[in-house]
Amino acid sequence: MDTVSLIRRKRDGFALTADEWRYIACGISQQKIPDYQASALLMAIFLQGLTAKETADLTKAMLESGTQVKLDHIHAPKVDKHSTGGVGDKTSLILAPLVGSFGVKVPMISGRGLGHTGGTLDKLESMKGFSPYLSEEKIVRMIEEHGIVMAAQTESIVPADKKMYALRDTSGSVESIPLICSSIMSKKLAEGIDGLVLDVKVGDGAFMKTRKDAKALADAMCDIGISLGKKVTAILTRMDQPLGSTIGNTVEVYECLAALSGAWWSADLKEVTYALAREMLRLADINATDADLDARIATGVPLEMFQKMVKAQGGTPFIPILNQDALVPDTKIHTYIYTRRPGYVSGIRTFDLAVELNRLGAGRLTQQDKIQHEVGITHMIKLGARVTDTVPLMQLHCNTVPDVNFADFVTLSDSKPEVPSPIIR
Repeated sequence: MDTVSLIRRKRDGFALTADEWRYIACGISQQKIPDYQASALLMAIFLQGLTAKETADLTKAMLESGTQVKLDHIHAPKVDKHSTGGVGDKTSLILAPLVGSFGVKVPMISGRGLGHTGGTLDKLESMKGFSPYLSEEKIVRMIEEHGIVMAAQTESIVPADKKMYALRDTSGSVESIPLICSSIMSKKLAEGIDGLVLDVKVGDGAFMKTRKDAKALADAMCDIGISLGKKVTAILTRMDQPLGSTIGNTVEVYECLAALSGAWWSADLKEVTYALAREMLRLADINATDADLDARIATGVPLEMFQKMVKAQGGTPFIPILNQDALVPDTKIHTYIYTRRPGYVSGIRTFDLAVELNRLGAGRLTQQDKIQHEVGITHMIKLGARVTDTVPLMQLHCNTVPDVNFADFVTLSDSKPEVPSPIIR
């Protein structure tokens, strides 16, 4: 087949066949299709979209571009969760050990930051020595011995997606629903899971800005998973403010450890995490209430599972910080951001805030950028909160002086706004 002709056809809005998508997935994974052609094809997909059949064909082709993790011999429910990406979204680090403490096996093949959003692997690598690079045999052993694992794609697991994922991040094609769908589902279906819960984010800080687009993505991913014999459900959650009280890598790990310790976590993070946990457990035929989840955290078992996983993957676990005021990452600058006038927080420019934090080093602007894990935000103000010139909007931790005023990302009103639940449907 001729790659250039396929690019032209997709550029002009024509549908490609299953065989052509297999050729593309194979060519990208084996580097027979160079990056510049792959990037052109991704942009054509971004601009023209894919039909439902094309999305399914691409997903299957990506899945078949490599090997799959074999967990059939483990006679326990195997369930994972995936988020479409949000600012401050750290639920995976809490969910894996919390759900795993109920006897459910949680194999998470996770990713890095994409665009303005943070990545699970980047957060975990805040802990010295932690390695997400495990062989498929090691992934299986982690599930057998520890019940949970958070690993990167191996070279042989969905190699087409691994290459396309990196190119999407730097070619302006991140927000494409078909590409998001095929990327997520190909990786997740390669894990050997029985069930999958999707956290589809909606709002300014998400890739999906409208409920219509979010539902379309959720429906497409559910349809693909169910057609391949998996239990798949989706929850639509709001991303019009950062999730939790921290944004960054090191600081988000500490917030998760505090949550697993039962010490402190914000109400929105807890509500979203518990909704996802209940759904993951439901797919494993376990009914659990919020009280059951509280009780499980109180036992200390989920925290112990997380720390054991980190050690087993070569990392030095952080000691939980039980008082949020004691969370001071190792940066040169620590500055509180205050408002110019009193009022109620009625809006947060979540996307812009995350982009500026990435420019300070918390994320990547190019594939070659090295993340400064310690850069981040703590004490993030929440929608509906009352602030004055003595109540900070957030605390910024960075190594260079920002050239923007982070207070400009927060909108105030004279009256208290109604703040809806972070769970949409």
